[in-house]
Amino acid sequence: MSGIEIKSEKQVDDFILEVLRQHPEGCSQEQFERDLGSIPLQSRADALNRLLSKSRIQLFNRDGNLLYKEVSAEDAVKFRGLTNEELMLYQIIKQSGNTGLWTKDMKIKTNLAQPNIQKILKTLETRKLVKSVKNINNPSRKVFMLFDLEPSREVTGGAWYTENQFDAEYIEVLREACFQYIQRQGDTTLKHIAMFVRSRGFSKVELREEDILSIVNTLLYDGRVDQVDGEGAEDLDDHFRPAVHSIPATTAFTSIPCGTCPVLSECKEGGLISPQTCVYFDKFLEF
Repeated sequence: MSGIEIKSEKQVDDFILEVLRQHPEGCSQEQFERDLGSIPLQSRADALNRLLSKSRIQLFNRDGNLLYKEVSAEDAVKFRGLTNEELMLYQIIKQSGNTGLWTKDMKIKTNLAQPNIQKILKTLETRKLVKSVKNINNPSRKVFMLFDLEPSREVTGGAWYTENQFDAEYIEVLREACFQYIQRQGDTTLKHIAMFVRSRGFSKVELREEDILSIVNTLLYDGRVDQVDGEGAEDLDDHFRPAVHSIPATTAFTSIPCGTCPVLSECKEGGLISPQTCVYFDKFLEF
C-alpha cells in the first residue's frame, strides 16, 4: 500500500478504512503507523477526525492497548452521535457475547466512573443498542448484552425457566403434547418428536433434542411410553411407543417430586437446580 499515491481527502479516508478492514479484530497503534507510513502525519490525523465524526471507525482499549476498528456504513448510522466513551462501552459489551457483562466488570475494563457508566447504558438502551437481562444465578444482578442477541442458557436457565422462574406448568404442557403425539404415531423417534414440538411453537426458546428427551424420559418413568431399539442395521435411533403395560399412577419413586422431574439429571447439591432450592420438594415435605 505504501506505493499508492494519496491525493484527495476521500482517498486518505478510503485508504485508512482499507487498512482497518485487514484487521477485523482491531488494529494496534504500532501496526496502524506502519501501514499508514506513506501518509503525512497531519493528513492522517485529519482523516481520523473525519472518520470518527462520521462513526466510521472506533477506538477501544483491549488489555491496555489502544486499537482502531472499522465500522460498517450500516452500523455507522446506528452509532451516529455517540461519544467515544459510549462507543467504547458498546464495544466492550459486544465482546461479552450472549453471556452479557456486569456493570462492575465494565468499570474494571473501561476505568469509567460508575455514574458515567449508568448514564451511558441508559443512552445505549434508549437507542436499542444494548439490553439488560436478569441472571438466573443472581437475579439481583443484571447483565448487559447487544440488543439483538438471545441470552445464553447459563444466563436464563434454559427452556424450563420463564422470567427466572422454573415453569412446571409449561413442562406439563410439553409432556402431554409429546405423549399425545407418540400415541397418534404409534411408533416414532426422538427426532420426529422434536420436529413436532418445534412446528407447534410451544417455546420462544429453541428446544434442543436433549431438551425433548428430558421430557420424554419423564413419560418413560411414568410408564406411559416404552423405549425400544430401532429395527434393522440401518435404524440406529431409539423408538418410542405407547406403553403396552402401564404401571400404577403412583409408585414409591413417582410419589416424590424427583420421580417426575425432567431436570433430575442436572440436580445437585449447591447447583443452580438443587434439593435445597426445590420448591416442589418443600411442598412434598409439608405433610
